[in-house]
Amino acid sequence: MRETTISTRSSRQRTTSARTTKSENTNKSETRLIIGSVDFIILFVVVLLIIIGTIMIFSASYYSAGNSESFNNDIYYFLKRHLRYLPVGLVIMIFLCNFNYKYIKPFTFTAYCISVVCLVLVLFFGREINGAKRWLWFFQPSEVAKLALILYLASYIDDNKGILNDPRGFVRCIGIILLPTALIALENLSTAVVTFAIGMGILFIGTPNKRFFLPFIPLGGIGLVGGIALASFRIERIYAWLDPFEYAMDKGYQAVQSFYAIASGGFLGLGLGHSRQKLGYIPEAHNDIIFSILCEEMGFFGAAIVIILFMILIWRVVRCAMLADSEFGILAAGGIIVMIGIQVIMNIAVVTNTMPNTGIPLPFISYGGTSLIVMLTAMGIVLNISKYQKIR
Repeated sequence: MRETTISTRSSRQRTTSARTTKSENTNKSETRLIIGSVDFIILFVVVLLIIIGTIMIFSASYYSAGNSESFNNDIYYFLKRHLRYLPVGLVIMIFLCNFNYKYIKPFTFTAYCISVVCLVLVLFFGREINGAKRWLWFFQPSEVAKLALILYLASYIDDNKGILNDPRGFVRCIGIILLPTALIALENLSTAVVTFAIGMGILFIGTPNKRFFLPFIPLGGIGLVGGIALASFRIERIYAWLDPFEYAMDKGYQAVQSFYAIASGGFLGLGLGHSRQKLGYIPEAHNDIIFSILCEEMGFFGAAIVIILFMILIWRVVRCAMLADSEFGILAAGGIIVMIGIQVIMNIAVVTNTMPNTGIPLPFISYGGTSLIVMLTAMGIVLNISKYQKIR
């Protein structure tokens, strides 16, 4: 009986040991790196948004271009310019898909420094359009600076492990954000707000102690109020936002015309190409206000489809960030999420007069070569990150 008992205990011990070993092996193989293909849902949504944007740019611009000697009375003027930038952005996106995204880390600091230098140069040598210097030669440095900030800040945090656990390290990262933000704010407060929000979004993702943000909330509010108060035209925009019909012939003109466009569209819209507000009522309808023309021609149904596409895109990029195989990938994808998300929200908010008028383009939809190339470059990086995932 004793021998049988000992044998039984020994058998139980072996069984328990085998289970423990199996459990340990399971835990060790719980997450593994998968190198696969790009996220085709992201790619498909981006292609759809580009197609919609191309169609809407032509539809919104052909009347004003065809009736202006500045554009040689060419109804295809803006479409042709858009189609020059589009292949450049697509080539960059495809190129970035075909090598490990970590290879760009050594170049992020250089890109950040070049973007800062360009932001300084545009203040002295930039082309002045509508009272602001935002163009340096053939591109907008502020658009490039947003992506450069995302990549360098993500790389800096990844290279300095644990830096966001220390308040001094957190402040150093704030300094990286404030340099381009302050330079952009001198000419374009709305883009500066977006840039600052992108940087703070990256820090929010990477910082374990959220209490570090508390002192910067009132400071950010003071900076925003100060930026508005220093320019009288921004105060007038606030008044026009609160009562656009009171300023319908001045600062509230664009908001009122946008209301008419959205209201005319109804549920199914007037039909593609049949907008009335683009016939000289909404100036530069192909730019930041293009969503109102989309609502007028495609109605609530078409606008909802575009918003859903953006929601799907943000969801897939969030998933990509969560499964990324490095902190650099997590933070870079997270910054790109914030960049796209905040621009979509602000653009639609301006069109619907939910917030004061600002010049923020709608990603992939609004006309603008620099914005389009930067967005496609960002998508190339995201698609590359999606190839290197940790799967549970």
